[in-house]
Amino acid sequence: MRWTVWKALGLAGLAGVAAGGAAVARAERRRRAYTPEEIRSRLHERVAEAERCATGAGG
Repeated sequence: MRWTVWKALGLAGLAGVAAGGAAVARAERRRRAYTPEEIRSRLHERVAEAERCATGAGG
């Protein structure tokens, strides 16, 4: 009886690892789909937003 519980837990653990790996792979593919121009424009937007927040909070 004990072995079946441990086997079930082991299988559930393996399924969790597989699902986690799939999620990481999906996120990596999505991240790599951006062109350099898209990344550059997003970074510029984030810097501008950070500067707006810094000037608004400081004064």
